[in-house]
Amino acid sequence: MLRFLNQCSRGRGAWLLLALTALALELIALWFQHVMMLKPCVMCIYERCALFGVMGAGIVGAVAPKTPLRYVALLIWLGSAWEGLRLSYEHTMIQLHPNPFVTCDFAARFPGWLPLDKWLPSVFVASGDCAERGWSFLTLSMPQWMIVIFAAYLLVALLVLIAQPFKPKRRDLFSR
Repeated sequence: MLRFLNQCSRGRGAWLLLALTALALELIALWFQHVMMLKPCVMCIYERCALFGVMGAGIVGAVAPKTPLRYVALLIWLGSAWEGLRLSYEHTMIQLHPNPFVTCDFAARFPGWLPLDKWLPSVFVASGDCAERGWSFLTLSMPQWMIVIFAAYLLVALLVLIAQPFKPKRRDLFSR
């Protein structure tokens, strides 16, 4: 399995699949926001940014998967999945254990050199309450589902990282 994961990480297809899954989740988030009229909170916006990081990792990995750039993409993937998992867990704790002293910010804080909320307000402006459970599926709220999603991204990223020293088998028609 590790050889297979190494071989996949050296091809564009797996990296594009990673980017496409993150893009699909971003589009679903925008559908929830603009069609179902669920207001994203600050934690939702930060989790959205972590998903964009996973998508960016897929794009970086797809650019040159047979070069050391693959390791840069893997680091972006690991960091984004870890941060997304951390944010989703924190968001879930705010929802499960509401406390007037532990709340999220009113607006997302982006660095001055990357004002995403100014550049793309329809995607990055928060208007909801972090403690509100506006949607659930199979008894899990949206941040709980994001824990599952980011944990899966992190697990696969760790397996791909572990697989890097395992060289893929060379398949030759005349060798045994």
